This record gives sequence, C-alpha cells and structure tokens, in this order.
Amino acid sequence: MKNGRARLCGCVAAAVTWAVCLAGAMIAGAESPSADSAVESRADIIPIDALKIFGRLERPAVIFLHGRHTAALEKQNKDCTVCHLTEKERLSPKYMRLKDTSKQAVMDAYHSNCIACHRQTSAANEKSGPVVCGECHRAQPAFVSNWQPIGLDKSLHYRHDKAQKNKCEKCHHAYNAETQKLFYAEGQEGACRYCHGPQTQENRISMRLASHSACIACHRQTLAQNESAGPIQCQGCHDPAEQKLIEKVKDVPRMKRKQPDIVLVKTAENEARDSNPGPRMNPVPFDHRAHENYNDTCRACHHADLNACVRCHTLQGTQEGKQVKLEQAMHRLNTQPSCLGCHQVNQRDPRCAGCHASISKSRPPEPSACRACHMALPVPNGDAALPSTSNMRAAMMLERRQPVTDTYAEKDIPETVEIKTLSNKYEPVRLPHRKIVQTLVKNIKDNKLADYFHPSPGTICQGCHHNSPAALKPPACVSCHGQPFNAKDLSKPGLMAAYHRQCMECHQEMGIAKPVATDCTGCHKEKT
Repeated sequence: MKNGRARLCGCVAAAVTWAVCLAGAMIAGAESPSADSAVESRADIIPIDALKIFGRLERPAVIFLHGRHTAALEKQNKDCTVCHLTEKERLSPKYMRLKDTSKQAVMDAYHSNCIACHRQTSAANEKSGPVVCGECHRAQPAFVSNWQPIGLDKSLHYRHDKAQKNKCEKCHHAYNAETQKLFYAEGQEGACRYCHGPQTQENRISMRLASHSACIACHRQTLAQNESAGPIQCQGCHDPAEQKLIEKVKDVPRMKRKQPDIVLVKTAENEARDSNPGPRMNPVPFDHRAHENYNDTCRACHHADLNACVRCHTLQGTQEGKQVKLEQAMHRLNTQPSCLGCHQVNQRDPRCAGCHASISKSRPPEPSACRACHMALPVPNGDAALPSTSNMRAAMMLERRQPVTDTYAEKDIPETVEIKTLSNKYEPVRLPHRKIVQTLVKNIKDNKLADYFHPSPGTICQGCHHNSPAALKPPACVSCHGQPFNAKDLSKPGLMAAYHRQCMECHQEMGIAKPVATDCTGCHKEKT
C-alpha cells in the first residue's frame, strides 16, 4: 500500500489531458522496443512534439514512456528535477527549459541531454535508450495509448476529505486580486475546474498543471511519511485496469456545503415582473438532495460555479451566461447540465429506450408533461397561512405530487392481440399484449423519473401507440398507418413498415435478442 499505487487517497483531482509529471525527454533506463515486438498499450505515453509550434514537424513525434523513465530515476535516487526546471517553486512542464525560445534551442535541449544520458547509462552496462534518430522518431511506434481521463467523483472526494480530517483548506483555495495571493474562503469551496481551465492564463495555471502539481506532490509527501497514499505514476490514475481497482465507497455521506434540501426554481423576482409582465410558467419545486444522490459530482448541474442557475441564466440572457436564457438552460436537449438533457440521457437506459427511442422528438410536449415540473403554487387552506419561504413552499408542492407507478387493471388489458391485417404469406401474429405491458411496468417500477413523468396509467401505452392520447382503448395502428404506403405523406410509414419499425427497433433498443430481422418466423408462422 506504500508503493505509489495505493488506493486510499485515490487519484488526481480532476480529468486531465495527458500524463503525470508532464512532458519530459528520454533519460536513463529507457529501452527502445524492437520493430518486431507486439504493440503494447500504456497509459504513460507522452508525444514529444514540442517543435510543432515552430512549424511542420520534419520527423515523427517521439513516443516517450514517462513511467519507465521515472522508475529508472527512482532506482538512482533521483527525482523529477533531473528533467524539469523549477519556477516559482513549481516544476516547469517543459523539458530542461522554462520557455520555448527558438526551434534550435528546443531541439538541442532534447538531443544533447537525452542522447548524453543514454550513452552514459549504456557505458555503465545498464539498459538504455536509443541514440540514433530513427530509433526515437519512428513512423510506426510500438506503443499505443490506453490513457483514460479520471475525475474526483463524490466517492474519491469523501475519501480525500476523510484522510485530510475534513480540512478543506488543504485543497480548496481562492485568489485575492489585491494581495495577489491564494487564501481559503470557507463556505465557498468549489470544483477546481471552476477556476483552472484547459490552458494556463496569466497567473492561473491550467487544470492539468494544477492537478498534477498539487495531487502528486501531496501523494509523494504522504508516502515519504510512510503512510498510505494515492498514485504518483501515470498508470496509477489513467490506466483503465488500474481505475477499476480504485475502491468505491458505497454509501457516501452527504457533503457538508450548507446546500438546501429543496429549492423553488424560479426567475429573479424583479426581472420577471419588469421584463416579462405577461403569463408565465409556474415555478418548479426541485428536490436538490435527491439529485445529489443521482449524480457523482456537483458539476453535473453546476457547470460554471455553485450559484443558482438564474444568476447567470436570466430571462433575457447575460454575457456571463453566454446569452443562454433560463428557459434554454433548463430545456436544452443533448447537454448534461440541462434538466431535460439529463432526463434524455436517462431515457437511453434499455428499460426505457424501447419506448422513448420511437417517440417523436419533433412534436411539442403535452401540457401534462410541463405540469410534471411546473406545478401550481399552493393555495391557502382556510385560515392557514402559506409557508413563509419559497423553499418551504417548494417542499409543500413536492408533497402533493402523486407518482404513477402502475397501469390499468389486469382484466382491462387484452391478454393477446392478433395482427392479421397484412396476413398473406405468413399466419397472423399473436402478440402477447398483456405480458408486454406488465413487463414494461415492472422494468420501471423503481424509476422515480418515470413515476413522476408518466402522468397517467395510460402513459406506458404511448410507447407503442405513440401518437395517440393516453387511453384505455387507444386506436389501432391501421387508423393512422395506411395500407399500402401513402406516397403523399412521406413522414408517415405504411402499416407494414410501422409494425416492423416499432417492434424491431424496440427489441434492439432494449437489448432483446429475439426475434431478429433475418428470421421472419420468429414472429410469423409460415403458412403451409
């Protein structure tokens, strides 16, 4: 547990773009793989292509194995400073330099130091790296990267918090522009990525530098004290197999951040009154605590900071919110921070996808779907006054929600449905209708999202009867899909195509192996 691969502290603080300790050059201990050797997957591969900032590369980039070199240094009781210079008590990410002054200077830094080190190691009768151009600059490298990003999910965050004895200041800091110093702002802790972006800007280092310099330094210091610590090598964090070995805390205690349990999502009062005097949608009671359990990180919703969404996303849009209005922020599809976008991702679950994949995304939502979120404000009951705070009103509204967890009574659901309209070469299809309905209901019985967004017992029927209202006896498919195909209505398939698309696509989305498209008799018995 003390070899740098221990699981206690986990890994680096957020997803990073390349490998640990940044780019370096070839040093003692590297051995060039044979051209005939099998291609090996590694997580510590760094391409040495620093010259590309001066123009097109004349030779292929060098595939540098960072882990192999740091291991060789460790055997010699050496550290990262052999390759990386220090600036302001921080290792430079560049090899043997602080800045890229010229193409020749950068080239000389690699060639002079790398080749000299390899020759010195070879003279000591130890395995060494190449000294010939073609052995470093290879058109077909013998290694491929299996590097995988990693982030600090709530399990790893809790384990770090516990290891640091709840001392949040060990990692979290803010920047004081007046004093130009870092300080700890208690109660304002946020994700590292809220400040550290993909690239270094002015005095704010990139996320890659921040995570590596802080996390690796802490892991090294902890190991030096003969205590269990997290990885210090690239593969410890970024190798897919190693990531699977990271211990997961099953029941993570709730983060102590003074966050609310339930909030009322609404526009800013003044803006709503002054800029949008007409009819408006009801506010949305939001179970904040429940959504914390559904996600691994606060950044799933709070993508820029931990403030309320309306601070950046107003009714009219702001520059701070990139002109994304509040309505757009909540309803955009195909984006994780949006409410509907997140729900859309959940609909891809095989238990849900069979229905939702076939439901047209082009048609507007029904009013009942909007009311599942936009609930009417509570009305005073007699002399009883409404709760004084909006969050308390939100809690009252959520209590009134009536989840739908079942469908119609079994006796009202036809046991079988015979599809015989197109019977010609094959016998009619006997569809186990009741079994299908009951299976769909069973699949989602513990799905709270489905419970609240399926507004009636007949909603489950709309997975197949997709353009019909929720009803006990919806119209048959042939009432909409003609036989044969109507060439004047290209948006509506004919009856045969409608049956096949609906059934086969549902089976495919739900991962049902049979019947398959190539085996007609899986559904149809051939006439004799």
